[in-house]
Amino acid sequence: MPNFKPSTDCDMHYEVDDFTDPWTTPETVLMLHGNAESGLAWWRWVPKVARHYRVVRPDMRGFGQSSPMPREFHWTLDRLIEDFCLLMDHVRVDRFHLVGAKIGGTIARAFAARRPERVKTLTVVGSPPPYREEAAKSVGATIKMFEDHGVEYWARQNMGNRLGSYFPPEGFEFWVKYMGRTALSTQLGFMPTIAVADIRPDIPKIKCPTLVVTTEDSGLGSVAAMRAWQEQIAGSELVVFPGNSYHVAATHADQAADATLDFLKRRG
Repeated sequence: MPNFKPSTDCDMHYEVDDFTDPWTTPETVLMLHGNAESGLAWWRWVPKVARHYRVVRPDMRGFGQSSPMPREFHWTLDRLIEDFCLLMDHVRVDRFHLVGAKIGGTIARAFAARRPERVKTLTVVGSPPPYREEAAKSVGATIKMFEDHGVEYWARQNMGNRLGSYFPPEGFEFWVKYMGRTALSTQLGFMPTIAVADIRPDIPKIKCPTLVVTTEDSGLGSVAAMRAWQEQIAGSELVVFPGNSYHVAATHADQAADATLDFLKRRG
């Protein structure tokens, strides 16, 4: 259960999974989870990906087993990117493949644009558009929901859109309880900042091979809307799965992991 301090106010928990052959020298994949999650969110990916790559799964500051952040913490994408760069320095990896789901995909896109020397490839799975105007407008109401009812209540209200129509009820309840464990103080600072970050200027700056994964009827935007920003990344690829979930890394874990492995084999 390793921990690392990227700054004096944060103990960052992370896991390293490596089931590659011991006589090989595998490349590394850094996996960034979504809002109100932790590195545990990648559990169905690990058996597939870690057989071929060394996998690093951090709990982003404020989430999972990492230190909760106070409400007044100054959240920025650059701070989060620096956290992950320092972590990869700590595990002695200079360049790596980057995979991000949901808001982790937002952070990953900014990461690839702002620190291109660290990122070999980028995979974005079920992630928001570069800017969500409606989400930004509703931040006040979202914060009040957190203050009045807590994190688990918020997770339950939007879990249907997140997991779509075909996810089992038991899985729905698991994700509600899992996300509901997130510290309220973290969410109160994260929602009006990172959760509605505007990364539109970053998108055309991404130069590494990039894969974008979505579903046919994602609540985060139509396929056409996803393609509109995906095509701003030169040479990028778009994969569309059947369904209406937007947490594609959870609802289509096996297919998305297979698509990522295929992409890394071809483009990595």
